[in-house]
Amino acid sequence: MSRDDWHYLYNRKAWKQLRLDHLSKEPLCVFCQRDGKLTPATVVDHIKAHKGNLDLFFDAKNLQSLCKLHHDSTKQKAELKQVNYIGCDENGLPIDPEHPFNLGRGG
Repeated sequence: MSRDDWHYLYNRKAWKQLRLDHLSKEPLCVFCQRDGKLTPATVVDHIKAHKGNLDLFFDAKNLQSLCKLHHDSTKQKAELKQVNYIGCDENGLPIDPEHPFNLGRGG
């Protein structure tokens, strides 16, 4: 399924409301917070790429707030490398022990 087959989902009223609700609850970029910075988020990102899967697309637990810079750089590079994000802890650190951030931390 190509991006053109599901990109229309971002224009749906349900997505727009879910996005606004998410940003009101999580207004800061989770990647910036990990670096000790407080940056307003402008993008609601799907942690696991949905590729048109409606369950993943509308799953509030599959969303994270990002600034545009992190969404368009760090997150896109991770998706191209097919890194799977399964979420973050209360400090914004990746839970997945295989996440590149956690590799080599010994922890």
